[in-house]
Amino acid sequence: MWIMYIMSMISIALAMIVMILASILSKKSINDREKSSPFECGFDPKSSARLPFSLRFFLIAVIFLIFDVEIALLLPVTIIMQSSNIISWTVVSLFFLLILLIGLFHEWNQGALEWAS
Repeated sequence: MWIMYIMSMISIALAMIVMILASILSKKSINDREKSSPFECGFDPKSSARLPFSLRFFLIAVIFLIFDVEIALLLPVTIIMQSSNIISWTVVSLFFLLILLIGLFHEWNQGALEWAS
């Protein structure tokens, strides 16, 4: 009975020591102006909130989201191909990729992918 009590006290003390050490070691010594601001995206929180937003940045973000969704839709296809008709899933996947590649080339030709111009 006493052994279980002593072991539980040792484990609690060890957990407290590890938590205290982790909180001491995780403190940052450099206070950066950008890191301490509520917005880490480059906006100055002290200035006006009605500054114009970069349309190029918005287009790049939308293109990123489109290809992010594409990856989320194409990853399960490899699992589905094992239990389904391989030819039909291959045709559907290639058609899906073809549509996305045509859209990518269109955005490239329109100049939406060039960040600095």
